Amino acid sequence: MYVGKIVEKASTKDLFNEPLHPYTQGLFKSRPEIKISGRLESIRGVVPSPYEVTEGCSFAPRCDFATSLCRSKSPKLIRLDGREVSCWRYADRGEI
Repeated sequence: MYVGKIVEKASTKDLFNEPLHPYTQGLFKSRPEIKISGRLESIRGVVPSPYEVTEGCSFAPRCDFATSLCRSKSPKLIRLDGREVSCWRYADRGEI
């Protein structure tokens, strides 16, 4: 979930092996690993207030893949290979 909206639904195995949504990917990149030392990655920007009404995808201001469509229209959950993701990057590969 991101700002109170579901951005990805998948089995635990699928989610850990191949996260699809850029927010989920960012979360996994920012987790510490025992074997690796050094600085953790972070997701740029700040989480918007849940009371702030925005146009488009609420993650778009922090997303490296955001397009003008992302900034203007909020994506619905797209069914894709037994999972669901709310991201325009997958709109042509799944069904709404």
